[in-house]
Amino acid sequence: MRSLSRRRFLSASGAILALPALTYRNAFAETPPSEFVRVAAIGVGNQGTGNLKAFAKNAVAVCEVDKARLATAAGIVEKDGKRTPVAAEKDYRKLLERKDIDAVIITTPDHWHALQTIHACQAGKDVYCEKPLSLVIEEGRAMVKAARDHKRIVQTGSQQRSGKEFHKACELVRNGAIGAIKEVLVGLPGPNWIDRAKKPVPDSAPPEGLDYELWLGPAPMRPYNEKRVHYLFRFFWDYSGGQQTNFGAHHLDIAQWGLGMDESGPVKIEGTATYNKDGWFETPETARITYTYDGGIPVSCTLGAKGYPGGTTFLGEKGKVYVTRGKIEVTLNGEKVKDPYALETGPVKLYVSTNHHKNWLECIKSRKLPICDVEIGHRSATVCHLGNIALRTGRKIAWDPSKEVIVGDADAAKMAGKPYREPWKLG
Repeated sequence: MRSLSRRRFLSASGAILALPALTYRNAFAETPPSEFVRVAAIGVGNQGTGNLKAFAKNAVAVCEVDKARLATAAGIVEKDGKRTPVAAEKDYRKLLERKDIDAVIITTPDHWHALQTIHACQAGKDVYCEKPLSLVIEEGRAMVKAARDHKRIVQTGSQQRSGKEFHKACELVRNGAIGAIKEVLVGLPGPNWIDRAKKPVPDSAPPEGLDYELWLGPAPMRPYNEKRVHYLFRFFWDYSGGQQTNFGAHHLDIAQWGLGMDESGPVKIEGTATYNKDGWFETPETARITYTYDGGIPVSCTLGAKGYPGGTTFLGEKGKVYVTRGKIEVTLNGEKVKDPYALETGPVKLYVSTNHHKNWLECIKSRKLPICDVEIGHRSATVCHLGNIALRTGRKIAWDPSKEVIVGDADAAKMAGKPYREPWKLG
């Protein structure tokens, strides 16, 4: 079971591609599910718990490498979803073989997102994958290809796209309400590793009940350490990209949306960072990055102490739009607008979603692309990754967003990909 056969999945999924949208699931169902989308959750800790609760009424199975978390998740489905028994698996590949599952929610550590999404698409399952969509740039493009090749609906869990304040802010900006954009400011929080971990501990044997080999998956083998797993994985390069990819996948995503760059990205990236002086975690403690987009518009991003206000600020010739969760502020010609929602936007109308999870379920039925389709999630994650590459190399990065390659720096270009530990392979 360790190495998944692409041919095996293709043979299972190929027959459904020509089926009508409302009946495609029948090819994988012993009993036709009608309009009820049967969902399985892969990864159920932290954000995974929240996602599971959001889909509890649709959940029919759970998957988790931590035995205790698996049991808790099954209990959530039994209680909130009123369903028993609940299928529970440790290995996601066994779950993907099931014929009574239409779609999966992936809320595993970032280093697992690509393989699990690709394998789910190959198995004929639609996917909701948490942000950041990928661990490295090349994974994201492979995820897009899998979704398109197998005609799957893949929603990225960048939920701010479904927030009314973000929609309004970006629609105002796209319609020129504050004039030509001069600069965008993005403020990201500093790492909360110390808040969570307190201090490092020595390596040890994995606890009973955690399949550490399967938790690592394609990541390099190294001794188990409790301060590197579960939530704390986020601050180590083997598994994630720190707050640059964590919150950057939210606030830089909004910058992309407001600038109309969902199918593109910056052309130059440079920045500096500081790191934990004791090496307790690997990703930056503070950072300043400047992304330059075609046309010369800079997106200035700070991480940690003494940074820009958390969220995204668009600065234009006539004023500014500041947006963060639950808040939007608009200033026009030096005066603060009392009710930004009352402002007329203009002819450019952006995709509307009021519920990110519900939008995904609706798109599974309609076969329309969701508000944060895999291509959008890939492009926004790419911006985050490029920032980290600039920080880690200490060099200016030239990016060709059309070809999706780093130009003129072979060493930096290699960081767009990452080798997998055998026997795992991308694709």
